[in-house]
Amino acid sequence: MKSRPPRPQPVEPFSEKGFYLDEFHGRTLGIAASAADLRAPAPLLAVLAELAANDTRAVVISTDAAVLRRALGSAAVPADDARLPAAVWRAFAVGPWAGVAVRRTEGFAAAALGVAIRLGLSKVVWIDPEGGLRRADATRVSFVELDELRALVRAGEGTERIGLLREIERTLDAGVAAVNLSTLEGLADELFTYAGSGTLFSRKRYVEVRPLGLDDYDPANDLITRGVAEGYLAPRMPEDVETVLVNGFGAFVEGVHLAGIGALLARGSGGEIASLYTLTRYIGGGIGGHLIRFAVERAAQAGLRFVFACTTSERVMAFFEANGFRAVGPDEIPETKWDGYDPDRRERLRCLRRDLP
Repeated sequence: MKSRPPRPQPVEPFSEKGFYLDEFHGRTLGIAASAADLRAPAPLLAVLAELAANDTRAVVISTDAAVLRRALGSAAVPADDARLPAAVWRAFAVGPWAGVAVRRTEGFAAAALGVAIRLGLSKVVWIDPEGGLRRADATRVSFVELDELRALVRAGEGTERIGLLREIERTLDAGVAAVNLSTLEGLADELFTYAGSGTLFSRKRYVEVRPLGLDDYDPANDLITRGVAEGYLAPRMPEDVETVLVNGFGAFVEGVHLAGIGALLARGSGGEIASLYTLTRYIGGGIGGHLIRFAVERAAQAGLRFVFACTTSERVMAFFEANGFRAVGPDEIPETKWDGYDPDRRERLRCLRRDLP
């Protein structure tokens, strides 16, 4: 008699943290923090433990070797070691993280980010009590690509953080793919959530819009759930969510980060743009416009006469109007849209349409 195959272990539901941990798996991250920040290292140690459990190594860069040793439990490598990368590599034979101490006499930003460049790290988190950048109205700037950073540096001569911004620019130019600017308390949110807590600086935006593949369904489903919870998307039955995923497309930043999603659902001679949602971090970065253009191109290729969208959000409505849609009544929307639709939500719904040549 054949033995039964072992019962599969339950799979942990998809989560934002899981998405980022999967991205970080097998990599080495850099974290630069002043000695003052490391005197109360609990938030850092919690993140390091999560990374270690994920087979992600970390290099913590600071100005005080003694503080690094107390925080990490091992001796720090001097940044001026002629064989710095080899010394850090040896430290990883003992544990999943290593400390690197830079000279106090050097400018910390230049020295710490210089260590990241020497080690060939692809991502560095800069810990700063002020956290990410802020606009004039005090709202947080979540995402800045290199060309935007250059403009900020040119416009920011004499401002308090201009030196740090210059060093981040130099670091990206030298090949480090991303630098995050965050508070120590916000470190976990910055690394493990879509919204983040600080500012992510990236060399290139590299937005690519393409149909969703099977491996994209989990993160896309998570985004749909978020959009519903925030009130931007209508709740859908599971089979309707599957329809959105099968007909869905996503905007990917640097080929990895799913920054926004949407779907084109054929309804007679028209196409509905459904479940359009952009992550908070990328709002204002043109992601929504990329998704709209992709949907319009696909609709035209399919021979549809128009595309339409429906929303209860004034902000979403303004976005569609800015992308060539006009407000219409329900009679200009295919009747199949309303089959089984919630009457209460329909009363609050605003419809928009864009005719195709």
